[in-house]
Amino acid sequence: MKKYLLSLFFTLPLIGTAQYTDVINSNRPGLSVSAYAVGRNVLQVEAGLLYEQRDHTLLDTKSNIWGSDISLRYGLLFEQLEINYEGTYVNQDITYNSLGTSESFTDFSRNRVGLKFLIYDRYKNPERNKPNLYSWKANYGFKFKNLIPSVSLYGGATFNLGENPFYVGDPTVSYRGMVATQSRLTPRFVLITNIAYDRITTDYPELSYLISLSHAFRNPKWSAFVENQGIQSDRYSDALIRGGVAHLLTDDLQVDFNLGASFKNTPSRIFITVGGSYRFDFHKDKLKAIDEQSAGENGGPIKKNSMKKKEKEERKNKKNGSGAEDIDLGPSKKELKKLKKEERKKNKNKERGSGAIDF
Repeated sequence: MKKYLLSLFFTLPLIGTAQYTDVINSNRPGLSVSAYAVGRNVLQVEAGLLYEQRDHTLLDTKSNIWGSDISLRYGLLFEQLEINYEGTYVNQDITYNSLGTSESFTDFSRNRVGLKFLIYDRYKNPERNKPNLYSWKANYGFKFKNLIPSVSLYGGATFNLGENPFYVGDPTVSYRGMVATQSRLTPRFVLITNIAYDRITTDYPELSYLISLSHAFRNPKWSAFVENQGIQSDRYSDALIRGGVAHLLTDDLQVDFNLGASFKNTPSRIFITVGGSYRFDFHKDKLKAIDEQSAGENGGPIKKNSMKKKEKEERKNKKNGSGAEDIDLGPSKKELKKLKKEERKKNKNKERGSGAIDF
């Protein structure tokens, strides 16, 4: 595990220059959208089943809602660009307690297509990913500069097909815009925010926000999150909170669980969702001519038995599992000592090879 953490720390500069990661990058289990794309030529499916109980005290109604949601994400043209589809199809059974009657509605509560583009990558500069060899606290503690996020912009369209009972009177096509940010607060905590303006050009446009905080456990295959969502519209307004866990089964497969509730009783909402994400990885790194590469970009000369060591580490990594793609666990104290020793050795070698002649 320690060797895995060390190798992860050194690969961060490479990850920072591209969207693609060795481990699946899923927006689940919450509803928040990360600032990063899935990577060029990567197709990702994120789906789940949901149940919700909704009671309205003023209308004196009780509802049971069953449904499924799906998100299809594909990285195209270049690493920073992603096209995605998000759909939620539900069946709502409503009982009117005062009248003793009930009715049922079935349709899309969410049905949209959009493009997301990363305009600012906070960690594109490899210098920001280098560990501090002389301070454990500097690597693991919170710093205010960590609040500076990576930023992406989203633009898309929401489709209202046929006579949708959930959005009566809305046009067939309306528009949606969003700003998504992502900050790595510490090696184990990631903060994501979304601010969206949806159903533009309809009579009931919707302004919403999402704030999500995720945490990686000591076993990096497990992570947890808590999320707050606010919705403001003339049709419906609410404040919601949800939380849950995700577990990484393989580098390309994640399962998750979350539950949540509303803060008010008009209506009161309690909901639960289970699902998973799977990645079809067709990504290939672009080849770069050797005369266009910077000095030392290939990692220096190949050492004896380096391939055997690499194969041994890869076998061990597969056995132990990989961590969440947004969480950098950093080197241990023992590994920091080793890094400092290697750094001093490099400095001595530079001094010896400085060109000075001894007589």
